[in-house]
Amino acid sequence: MKPFLFSLSLLTCLSIAAGCSSETSESPAAEQAAVAAIDGAQYLLDTEPDGSAGVIAVRESASDGDDIVITGRIGGSANPWINGRAAFSIVDHSLTACSDIPGDECEKPWDYCCQTDKLPTSTALVKFVDDNGKPLAVDSRELLAVKELQTVVVRGKAKRDDAGNLTILASQVFVRPETKPVE
Repeated sequence: MKPFLFSLSLLTCLSIAAGCSSETSESPAAEQAAVAAIDGAQYLLDTEPDGSAGVIAVRESASDGDDIVITGRIGGSANPWINGRAAFSIVDHSLTACSDIPGDECEKPWDYCCQTDKLPTSTALVKFVDDNGKPLAVDSRELLAVKELQTVVVRGKAKRDDAGNLTILASQVFVRPETKPVE
């Protein structure tokens, strides 16, 4: 009887492991299919829109539902991304990323750890949504080819919560070209 129970337990564990591993291996394929199904080009602007304002200025002036154009750098935390969604946080240009401080060797300079006291009033969430207002179910890094500390100019609608936080329901983005330091 004991060998039978052992065999049954072993088969159960293997079945569970096989089920988990096949689910995990399908996840990247499913994500790639989602990226392929949504054309990121429709959200990318070729030229920078006029009339943009920094995060702090927009936080101070925008009301819920206002059309806005906002400029900021991707960052504000160790992980500024919302995994599996076309969403990320941006920070006002007046804040200094750790990588902009000579001699600072911070591993995640986009977290702005040197200026955490200013972050609550200097950040905004950018969320790309479909025509029904639902967040796009694809990672913004894949959809838009963006990364930490890039400067983006986002066009969208302001969304305020009860705490005064600002979310941009984004419709388009211009990614500023990176400039190399002059040596």
